[in-house]
Amino acid sequence: MVATVDIKTADGVVRGSQGRRVSRWRSIPFAAPPVGELRFRAPQPVQPWSGVRDATQFGFAAMQHRRGAQIGARQQQPTGEDCLTLNVTAPNAPSSTPRPVMVFIHGGGYFIGTSALGLYSGARLAVRGDVIVVSMNYRLGAFGYVDFSEYSTATAQFDTNLGLRDQVAALEWVRRNIAAFGGDPGNVTIFGESAGAHAVLALMAAPAAAGLFHRGIAQSPPADWGPSQADAKLFAQRCLANLGADAGTAAEALLSARPNDIRRAVDRAVNEVMRNQPGIFPAAPEIDGDFLPQSIPNAFTSGNAHRVPLIIGTNRDEGTLFVRFDDTLPTTPERLHWVLKQVGGDAESRVTAAYPGFPDRKTTVRMGGDFTFWRPSLEVMAGHSRFAPTYAYRYDFAPRTMQLAGFGATHALDLIPVFGATTTPVGRALTAAGGGRGFRAVSRQFQDNWLSFARTGAPLPNWPAYTEDRRATMIIDYPSRVENDPERAKRLAWQGVHLPALV
Repeated sequence: MVATVDIKTADGVVRGSQGRRVSRWRSIPFAAPPVGELRFRAPQPVQPWSGVRDATQFGFAAMQHRRGAQIGARQQQPTGEDCLTLNVTAPNAPSSTPRPVMVFIHGGGYFIGTSALGLYSGARLAVRGDVIVVSMNYRLGAFGYVDFSEYSTATAQFDTNLGLRDQVAALEWVRRNIAAFGGDPGNVTIFGESAGAHAVLALMAAPAAAGLFHRGIAQSPPADWGPSQADAKLFAQRCLANLGADAGTAAEALLSARPNDIRRAVDRAVNEVMRNQPGIFPAAPEIDGDFLPQSIPNAFTSGNAHRVPLIIGTNRDEGTLFVRFDDTLPTTPERLHWVLKQVGGDAESRVTAAYPGFPDRKTTVRMGGDFTFWRPSLEVMAGHSRFAPTYAYRYDFAPRTMQLAGFGATHALDLIPVFGATTTPVGRALTAAGGGRGFRAVSRQFQDNWLSFARTGAPLPNWPAYTEDRRATMIIDYPSRVENDPERAKRLAWQGVHLPALV
């Protein structure tokens, strides 16, 4: 029989499962189900319950293609609109003081993913660092990142930036309730990877998130994603057309259509944009002038982002994963030409000259990954370093299996060592051809730095802060090293290159 443990939250009692080293509470609601009249509305308060709510099993993942909610080799989490829940993992060992809290935001391009993935429970991280780990769901794609607000009527209200608002609501839940689980609401670190890293930066740029967290870690953020109001309206029109609706019928269609019909209509619109305008992801937090007043790079360079310590970095070979599984980045000469032509001036000649070997495949894939992740991160780290402690890294280590397969230190590989999963079946498979000792050492380094940062606001002492005059960057490898202004010629070549507008 599985042992259980009950915790009283502000909304009611939740019952989790108690394992040998950690206890877990799954799918705790942090907002009311966004269904019916609450579809496309900002998250609303949870209706308190009486009795004990079972929190030993996962509920729904956010609406998405079912393959996006893969949580095992042959296991997919059910998806549904009633998805605004979070999970808590806490060490069983007693603690005399409240524990630091680490809140993880999953990636997936803002249209796939789930917090139910076993890796994201953070059990190894929680035990090794004596921290509380929280992971959250938030609305994705059609239901989280398309702005239908102009189609509001007297009887149907539609809000902007729903997925970002969901994340703020989850952090508000943490502030109200995490002390009951042994966590310190005054010491909260948000961290995420890919779209989850972008979310970390968006939260740092969102006024409504002020005071809800105290430091951030952004792993491979596509930092300048975010449509303007004009682009968001244009994209919403495309989505409605795919749904078979227009301005006059929009409100009724959006509230009455089946969830999967709306999802498919928006997914088609996303694919159309990404196919024809490489590098642009239209379903992302919108610069709406209100909930997200400025673009993310502008918020950081102007000092308007929350001035909390930040770790930010990218992987050396970001683009290789996308070429193999999801070729949506500008990773061919033709796609890069389109992007750089939109920028204009001498951008194309300047950037291609900085990548000897262009247009061979390996160099082009590296350029596409750098364009999407490294280029905008440089602007954020430089801007934020003027106002708050900032620590930059590049992740270089790849086990031999990943090297032989042509991936290298690809996008999302860093999640394995961050969560301490190098000795799991997945971790062992990645080191079947060698590199296990190095992968384990890299994992210890990641975790030691992430945990030090969560506890104190700074990584280990051998990692210097990033400044514009030195640009010290931790190269995470086996062994690791600090480099000042790595790839300087490439950095200079990317200056002034920004995502083009939606056309």
